[in-house]
Amino acid sequence: MNSNKQFIKRRISKKIYVGNVAIGGDAPISVQSMTNTETCDVTATVAQISRLEKAGVDIVRVSVPSMDAAEAFGEIKKRVYVPLVADIHFDYTIALRVAELGVDCLRINPGNIGREDRVKAVVDAAKDKNIPIRIGVNAGSLEKDLQKKYGEPSAQAIVESALRHIDYLDKLDFHNFKVSVKASDVFMAVEAYRILAKQIEQPLHLGITEAGGLRAGTVKSAVGLGILLAEGIGDTLRISLAADPVEEVKVGFDLLKSLKLRSRGINFIACPSCSRQNFDVVKTINELETCLGDLLVPMDVAVIGCVVNGPGEAKEADIGLAGGTPNNLVYIDGKPTHKLSNEHFVEELEALIREKAQQKLQNEANIITRS
Repeated sequence: MNSNKQFIKRRISKKIYVGNVAIGGDAPISVQSMTNTETCDVTATVAQISRLEKAGVDIVRVSVPSMDAAEAFGEIKKRVYVPLVADIHFDYTIALRVAELGVDCLRINPGNIGREDRVKAVVDAAKDKNIPIRIGVNAGSLEKDLQKKYGEPSAQAIVESALRHIDYLDKLDFHNFKVSVKASDVFMAVEAYRILAKQIEQPLHLGITEAGGLRAGTVKSAVGLGILLAEGIGDTLRISLAADPVEEVKVGFDLLKSLKLRSRGINFIACPSCSRQNFDVVKTINELETCLGDLLVPMDVAVIGCVVNGPGEAKEADIGLAGGTPNNLVYIDGKPTHKLSNEHFVEELEALIREKAQQKLQNEANIITRS
């Protein structure tokens, strides 16, 4: 029900593809995550990727630190549907091997791959198989000469490192790449992305690296990435959390939803609750988020505990519940339909929301069929 007009003017960037996922240009901002299983444990890694797929992830990165891990990566690729990025450092032969095994994107730092002939070998393989590359620069692993030049990590040092790596690829006439310039310091990362966004046309991969645990990392990432996204900067993102990777996906989509940059899954509007509430709002929302986590259909669901703001918020949602005495009033598409008592009403709400989601999917299918 709520308007989803686009208020943010995004930076113009070149479009590339990671598997079947477009990044940059007019493509939706994609949400990524990274496995934290042992890559050689194929079963565990596939299971984690499957969980990420169910959460709606667009792209998954997998660390490939050895040739054994490269062979395991090939097996993993066969068993999943989502595009996979191989994260590779130092050993260029690993990059060559995963290119043969069907990788969708290579994440490298040309500077730590070594000699230019080795970088060229990787780029030639990427060219041959139309594989994009992500240049990933982190404040914590800058080249020694840049550390000496700047004395300490800074936005300028990060950008200089990135431009150095970009020059490698430009000399080889390779333009199928995206870039990240991450730091754990929010201001440093924001400034680095702002500077780089003005100098290149390639897509930018956003992230606040090593952001922290679930709560602190979510806040830090939301602040840093929120600033950049609001300025139109960013084409794909990863929320880096010391937590279950599925949480990274959830936070990523919630961040994009809050800025009206992308709609996926339920957008809950819920009051923080007070003594006026007619039911336990916090408990209700927790239960609904848990049982409806599999729904990816964009929907607004309002759960308001009392009659002060309840009717107003409920009218603006696809489905709304306004607390009242003795019963709570249900709104569907802005109109009051019936009342629910507090007993078993979470189960009844879940059924209503699932029914509405199915209707939305059917309507979309009908539109596609008619067109």
